[in-house]
Amino acid sequence: MDFNLQFALVCLTTFITIINPLSVMPVFMTMTSTLDARQKKRVAKKAVITALLTMLVFAFSGQIIFKFFAITVDSFRIVGGIIFFMMGWDMLQARLIRTKMDNESVSQYVSDISITPLGIPMICGPGAITNSIILMEDAKNISEKATLIAIMIFILWVTYVVLLGAAKITKVLGETGNKVMMRIMGLIVMVIAVEFFFSGLKPILSSIIFNVN
Repeated sequence: MDFNLQFALVCLTTFITIINPLSVMPVFMTMTSTLDARQKKRVAKKAVITALLTMLVFAFSGQIIFKFFAITVDSFRIVGGIIFFMMGWDMLQARLIRTKMDNESVSQYVSDISITPLGIPMICGPGAITNSIILMEDAKNISEKATLIAIMIFILWVTYVVLLGAAKITKVLGETGNKVMMRIMGLIVMVIAVEFFFSGLKPILSSIIFNVN
């Protein structure tokens, strides 16, 4: 398989499973239940733009952050793997931490729910931020960086479409369908988490063994 195509597939798979537009629907519907169609569209648009800008900022400033805090990409891979695994476990159990908000929290953020908590951290959470930094580091040339950005935009466009059609999609899938979809995506996230964890752990262990010898 062509490496560029393989990289694109990795980007697409990781972002679609980590962001998981379907998981944002219940919260979006709850927090916009009193808004009209025009206002809901505005909230959805602002939320995905906020998420995109956040992901791009972290993607391009990842190396600066690494140098400032004296951390390595491998360490970030390990942490990212742990984050992904925890997210995947919650999804596999048909529950998601991002959607656990009480009525008081909803009222508190209703003035600008599109930025917080919808844009950050529901759409662009720790997993998406970590994934943005790591994949930008893995992108070896301009073509791959452009592919990564294009896929970010595509996934968030899909999220926007899903949010606009949230009521219809939820009704079609039903409660059981939503839980099954979340479990499937959770399993995929956990597999990706294992790959990220060991891809970061292997170079660190090799470095320790080499230094000892």
